[in-house]
Amino acid sequence: MNNIQQQKKELRKIVRDFKALQTIEDKMAQSEAIFKKVEQLTEFTNAKVVMLYWSMYDEVSTHAFIDKWGQTKTILLPMVDGNRLRIKQYVGSQSMQKGELFDIPEPTGTDYTNTSAIDLIIVPGVAFDKNNNRIGRGRGYYDKLLENSKAIKLGVCFDYQFFDDIPIEKHDLPMNKIIIK
Repeated sequence: MNNIQQQKKELRKIVRDFKALQTIEDKMAQSEAIFKKVEQLTEFTNAKVVMLYWSMYDEVSTHAFIDKWGQTKTILLPMVDGNRLRIKQYVGSQSMQKGELFDIPEPTGTDYTNTSAIDLIIVPGVAFDKNNNRIGRGRGYYDKLLENSKAIKLGVCFDYQFFDDIPIEKHDLPMNKIIIK
């Protein structure tokens, strides 16, 4: 493990310790505040096709936001397929099934292949910094997915996930913007 990978590992542990201190009520209130900010962005209001993520218990919660906007905008969600993410359209919680990784519910149906139509991608992460850099969980799913995308990349995070500077490697893709609470 090189020095940057070791620094990332240590940073992931620091953030995990902070996450353990957060109550569900705090997380939900902060998530709501984050998505109120997202709704005010012209990048969001102008977007017709938005890719999000179905949040895990320790991430900025997306479930209510997805349900709120699922009838108005085309909402896409990723699903894990081996070492990559496939994209599917969200058509309601009834069409979700347990995924192969982390037991995250994923949409069923056919793959969404018109990736050039995606206007905005809201991206989870473990840590972000003032230079719009992002560290994920370490598997590179989003870096692979985002590397050829022209969509606006919007990171969302709690305040304890935001740092002045985080260690990055050449394959780590920056966000266009980060929304923090």
